[in-house]
Amino acid sequence: MIWTNWARTTSATPVRQAHPATEEELSDAVRRAVREGHTVRAVGAGHSFSAAAATDGVQLDLDRLNALHRVERDPGTGNALVTVGAGIRLHQLNQVLAERGLAMQNLGDIDRQTIAGAVSTGTHGTGARFGGMASRVRALTVVGADGEVTRCSPTENHDLFEASRLGLGATGVLSTVTVEAVPAFDLHAVEDVQPVDRVLEELDHLVDRSDHFEFFWFPTARKVQTLTNTRVEARADAGGPVSAGRRVRRAAAAVRTFIDDEVLSNVGLELTNRTATTFPAMTPALNSFAAQALRPRTYTAPSYEVLCNRRRVRFRETEYAVPRAVVADVLREIDGWLCSSGENVPFPLEIRFAPAEDVWLSTAYGRETAYVAVQQYWRLPYARYFDAAEQIFTAVGGRPHWGKMHSRDAEYLAGQYRRFPDFRRARGAADPDGVFANPYTRRVFG
Repeated sequence: MIWTNWARTTSATPVRQAHPATEEELSDAVRRAVREGHTVRAVGAGHSFSAAAATDGVQLDLDRLNALHRVERDPGTGNALVTVGAGIRLHQLNQVLAERGLAMQNLGDIDRQTIAGAVSTGTHGTGARFGGMASRVRALTVVGADGEVTRCSPTENHDLFEASRLGLGATGVLSTVTVEAVPAFDLHAVEDVQPVDRVLEELDHLVDRSDHFEFFWFPTARKVQTLTNTRVEARADAGGPVSAGRRVRRAAAAVRTFIDDEVLSNVGLELTNRTATTFPAMTPALNSFAAQALRPRTYTAPSYEVLCNRRRVRFRETEYAVPRAVVADVLREIDGWLCSSGENVPFPLEIRFAPAEDVWLSTAYGRETAYVAVQQYWRLPYARYFDAAEQIFTAVGGRPHWGKMHSRDAEYLAGQYRRFPDFRRARGAADPDGVFANPYTRRVFG
């Protein structure tokens, strides 16, 4: 069989694929692979743009490890420790939590990934006070190269915990993940179109006054689409009977959402990119039109419905975390390169924000961070664009997203993470024979 990731940026031919449904079956699959001399990699949704899940050994599909194991509530805070199978998809987890009056504190843009894949690659959302998903992990169970299951947490097998909650599966295969959830909340969403110069000049104010702020910038366009989300208490009647008036309002909102999120964001973006692929000279005009196509709107909905989107248009992506203080200069440099190079790029940049974190390999480790996602339609060349952006990012000490396309290696990355030596020691202790390695992990970790 040939395995290919969602973006079609990498493929592999595993010697076989296993689909364990229990922790015991997962352990047996690892033991068998080691006994036969194969390496092992776990795979979830295949949504990483990097080759993180590729292997010519045994590929473990975790989709059947998707059960809810337990919910432990803290009556004082209303938070809860929620333990789930590592293969549960984020959209499934969001529903499980919502049914219990809970939610993830923050989420990324896409909810198709497994929880294991999301935390292992450093998936993050946006918000100057709300960290990435790995920062909410409170415990893990890890299946090692000997098939043994080890529980780890901040107080139990600490180094294994730190290296496993964001480590590309290089220390073993995650079996369960325990995350700290918060009481369910709604988001009041404001979507607008603003001049790019104003946004860059007022960036600190826009980020700091918002719970979750981000913006999209179509290359060379002079306006950007801003998304400002404010946390509000979840509606008390969310689960109650629905009046006729509310049903009408919901139906109208659903139609508007379908037009904005599906017709304009997906169908419209696909059409724009296909046109730009065929007629490159039209790209600047198309980008200018696209930057203003989505009408301003305001609405309130459950947090996971606002934070997560369906992205149906296939694309390639590199993303770097840069110091927040320099992101405006970085964006101006990218814009300057795009204007001068004439590169055909009809896909927007996405800019998000995060607080400093203490997760060893978090791209936001130790510094307030801005994320710049550089994307290209999958039918168009991307190498020259990504290379130019990468030079701009690395000049300011940028850190590549572990699940996105990039060319950095262990030598560069060791200079960007203070705890990189600690991670390598923990990885060596957990997997001295490289059972869980592949070419990508060997490149980025050494």
